[in-house]
Order: sequence, then structure tokens, then C-alpha cells
Amino acid sequence: MELTMLGTGNAMVTECYNTCFVLSENKECFLVDAGGGNTILHQLKHAGIDWMKIKNIFVTHKHVDHIMGVVWMIRKITTAMHKGVYEGEVNIYAHDEVIKILQTMCEMLLQKKETAWIGKGVHFVEVKDGEKRNVMGHDIQFFDIHSTKAKQFGFTMWYDNKKLTCCGDEPYNEYEKTYVENSTWLLHEAFCLYRDREQFQPYEKHHSTVKDACELAQALHVKNLVLYHTEDQNIKERKALYTKEGREYFHGNLFVPEDLECIKL
Repeated sequence: MELTMLGTGNAMVTECYNTCFVLSENKECFLVDAGGGNTILHQLKHAGIDWMKIKNIFVTHKHVDHIMGVVWMIRKITTAMHKGVYEGEVNIYAHDEVIKILQTMCEMLLQKKETAWIGKGVHFVEVKDGEKRNVMGHDIQFFDIHSTKAKQFGFTMWYDNKKLTCCGDEPYNEYEKTYVENSTWLLHEAFCLYRDREQFQPYEKHHSTVKDACELAQALHVKNLVLYHTEDQNIKERKALYTKEGREYFHGNLFVPEDLECIKL
């Protein structure tokens, strides 16, 4: 299993792409969110990921920096289906609110020859809190992170006797303990350094600092922690600065990836 971070930034970044990533195994790809625009196509190309291999997509929530790139993926895929050059079908997993938004946007923005493939080759699959599905041959359990801003789901995947958990892009909620605790890999947002909290005001935006995420991972016995959804004003020094602060509070393996960086899981 490999994790490719297509984007690592928050909603308003300009020096990197919005947070989204791909989990890959045996030439199968699972895309989680797609950023805020058609730059998703650029990121996939430069990551060396064949978009035609993406058969499963999960959309965490409705914010534009997560959902708009999905519309571009649907356009790309349905165009290929219309031309007869796309093999297989695609499942797009999301909670009910996200699916309604995607359906509406597709109806309003895409051509009829493209929307004709929705329900035929492109399937919107509603998932509920605590529901399990099988993706790429592995069990995935989706869960509501109990966001205070917009309904948002995360997920836990079990593979090769390992546990990978994605908490979305908001701070940990005690409800998530069953999913997060003892994770082999935890993907968690970290808006900025703790020392820079007054400058970036993460708590007012309902986000975490590096210190917060690392203290959580340490307390819940996480082995490997990946930090993303950050500010981009310190992009050149971000990896070094975040790693330095994080290691004060987390004693496992800490990863602060750049856009397009690949991590073997």
C-alpha cells in the first residue's frame, strides 16, 4: 500500500494544492477528496498516477477545497466513458449531503452526454456513520467526525494486519477514539505550528496545531502520523519546522509530506 499526497494545503493556499490523496495497491487507486479545481488532473499526472485506474473515490465533505476537483474527475471519466475508452465503473462514496450537492452540480455544469453516465458507469454511493464497505479488497469503515462546521466523514481502513485512519480536516473528537486509537497510520490536519497560533488562529477556524495533533497521536498510541491541511506561508521550511515541533510531543514516526510525495505504508 502506498499513500500519495496530491495536495497538502488548506482551503486558501497558493503555494501548494488543497489537501487530497490517493491510496494505491496492486495498480488499484482510491482517491480521497480532489481539491478545489482541475489542478487535480495536473497533480495526478505529475504523481505518475493513471486516472483511469481510479475506480473508487471518497468525498469527506462539501467544502469547495475538497469537492470541486471531484466534478472535474467526473467530467474526465464520463467523457472517456462516452468515447468508449474507459474500462469498468467508478464508485463515489460520500454522505447524503455531499451526494446531493454533487448530483446538482453535475446536472447544472456538465453536458448531457456526460451526465448520461451517472448511475450507469459512475455511481454515487451513500455511506452512513459506522457503515463498512469493501474497497480495493479491504474493509473500510466510514464515520461521522461530528464537525461543528459542515457534516464530514472520515474513515478507517484495515489492510495487512494494519489500521489506517483518516480524521478529515478538523480536530479530533472523542467520538473518534475507537477509530483513531492504536492506528498504525493516522492522517491528521495541522493548520500551523503551535508557536504561530496567534498569527494563523487555528482554533477560531476549528483546526489543530502540530503540537495538538502530535499530543493526540502519542496519547492514542499511534505508530505513524501524517500531518497535512496546513498553511503555506512557511512552505519551504514547513517539513523541517513541523517535524521539529512535532517530535517534542510524538515519539513515533512523523511525516510532513510535500505535494506529490509518496509514502510506503
